[in-house]
Amino acid sequence: MYPSELTGAYTLDPAHSRFGFVARHAMVTKVRGSIPAREATAHLDAADPAASTVHVVLDVAGIQTGNQLRDDHLRTGDFLDAAAHPTITFTSTEIKHLDGDSFDVTGQLTIRGVTRRITIPLDYTGTAVDAQGLTRVGFEGSTAINRKDFGMTYNAVLETGGVMISDKIALEFDVSAVKTA
Repeated sequence: MYPSELTGAYTLDPAHSRFGFVARHAMVTKVRGSIPAREATAHLDAADPAASTVHVVLDVAGIQTGNQLRDDHLRTGDFLDAAAHPTITFTSTEIKHLDGDSFDVTGQLTIRGVTRRITIPLDYTGTAVDAQGLTRVGFEGSTAINRKDFGMTYNAVLETGGVMISDKIALEFDVSAVKTA
């Protein structure tokens, strides 16, 4: 149970949030990137976390890895197919308070028109009132998906064995949301 003042409606603060991913490249290093949120809302119920909800829409065209050629390739049909599927969405179906500041947020993740059920372990990182008098809440966490489950099968075999891109993709979440009601 959390303080009752946490209960309410929230919108994402995109300037202080990150929806990231990590993929293994050439089996030896990791490539990190992020996809900006187009919209994200939540309703938190401090007394009954199961009554809470989350909805996030990410803008695939805005993907960033620090390499323009790679970003452009990730937008193609080999990967995210931004032309046909401009957004990635997540809508919660169940939220469980585990213990302390830990939660499991389960929901439907849709990438490239394929929807899969995933669970995201999140930790509540706190609440603060900022300089403008706005109440902010924070959460962070990560989970992993198999990109092939969402139709992303492109790869290249390396001369030394192995493949260019891992099937396992880590998803990372650092979220700051502002209370609106």
